[in-house]
Amino acid sequence: MNTVIPEIRQELQQNIDEQTKNSGPRFFKEEVKLYGVKTALVSKMAKKYFKTISDKSKPEVFSLCEELLKSDYMEESFIAFEWSYSLRDKYEPGDFAIFEGWIGNYVNNWAKCDTLCNHTVGTFIDMYPQYIVSLKEWTASDNRWFRRAAPITLILAARRGDFLDDVLEIADLLLTDEDDLVRKGYGWMLKEAAREHQQEIFDYVMKNKKVMPRTALRYAIEKFPKDLRATAMEK
Repeated sequence: MNTVIPEIRQELQQNIDEQTKNSGPRFFKEEVKLYGVKTALVSKMAKKYFKTISDKSKPEVFSLCEELLKSDYMEESFIAFEWSYSLRDKYEPGDFAIFEGWIGNYVNNWAKCDTLCNHTVGTFIDMYPQYIVSLKEWTASDNRWFRRAAPITLILAARRGDFLDDVLEIADLLLTDEDDLVRKGYGWMLKEAAREHQQEIFDYVMKNKKVMPRTALRYAIEKFPKDLRATAMEK
């Protein structure tokens, strides 16, 4: 029997920091399950324990990830997502269904969504861009985390200037979404895309600003020059 997960849980228990435990919930509107271990230490633990399972097959590692995710503890989810990202050189098309299942079954706050989608799912999409069609399907989900996951998955690609047409299409699909975290998500995606495509994103904002929620608009133009920000914010 593999003892890595009980060992992880024991070490997490031994490193609870009361200040971290008490301050953590302030960042979320949802109820969150926390040990209260500092993020830097959780990251070190993820790397340390991954070395002990690095000889295991990808399905075995993903199974361990799922066991961690089932606990609902934030720290355990961060370890699971670090492990899944550590296997990025071994991603195959069939893995998408696993990652999609994790969003549907275990993602229940913005931190879990962003940690999984920025790295694991985002890297998968870089490798298999044909799955961007699935991100667009997520925008119609009743699950707010799927809707946030769609733009968050493209954050790092957008920062590089990639997938501009898909970025704009996902923004269109989410344009008037009523959920504040979804609005912030696609606004962040547009902001990152503006690093390499400032004019295109400015034009998009100007075309849509009458209907674009102010939250999304403010995120999208955050890195614009002052004069462009002022123009975009004009009523």
